[in-house]
Amino acid sequence: MTTKTGGDDGRAGGRSLKVRVKTARKRSLSSTLWLARQLNDPYVARAKREGYRSRAAYKLLEMDERFHFLKPGMRIVDLGAAPGGWCQVAAEKIKATDGKGKIVAVDLLDMEPIPGVSFAVKDFNDEDAPDFIKEMLGGGADGVMSDMAANTTGHKATDHLKIVALAELAADFAGEVLAPGGFFVAKVFQGGAEGQLLARLKRDFAIVRHVKPQASRAGSPELYVLATGFRGAREAAKD
Repeated sequence: MTTKTGGDDGRAGGRSLKVRVKTARKRSLSSTLWLARQLNDPYVARAKREGYRSRAAYKLLEMDERFHFLKPGMRIVDLGAAPGGWCQVAAEKIKATDGKGKIVAVDLLDMEPIPGVSFAVKDFNDEDAPDFIKEMLGGGADGVMSDMAANTTGHKATDHLKIVALAELAADFAGEVLAPGGFFVAKVFQGGAEGQLLARLKRDFAIVRHVKPQASRAGSPELYVLATGFRGAREAAKD
């Protein structure tokens, strides 16, 4: 499986033939548009060729190639992991299949096994979740990843608030399980509602960045917040 993120745009023979999808009687217009977007998405085609479970894998690949936060031997938690695209990338980067690191994937939905990844069907908001996950990891985490997205309503302001709320919950969890020096990466949307989240991350981490991967669809408000250099729960609590 290659981890190359540049150059290949998913087109065969250097020519792209757009697939048109007709609206079926039992398929809504929004479903038809989604299907057309999937069929014509070069990252979807690439993921199928290269064995990744989702196009989202290329977002994590690009972010890591820019900022190098995934390192061999790390202990990683992937929240909302299914179907497993981010787990696949992280397992390669930390050498989990060689026994040099460990990944715990957490989701309410079941997920097909991935070499080097331990999986827990669990709500990460459960009171016992941090201790449960740290026990699975064998200690504190070096990184917490979240590509979770709430079901959209079509109302931009509402959808933005929902995705930021998920990122805040993921940040709460990260504060419970991260070891000093660890990283946190989570999906957010462009807008002003994440100001409180960013202020908190800037307090608890040495560096906080907004990242827009090329693999994010054009026109999407999707962004990722990447926080590195966790100061540690005790130090963060003092500030």
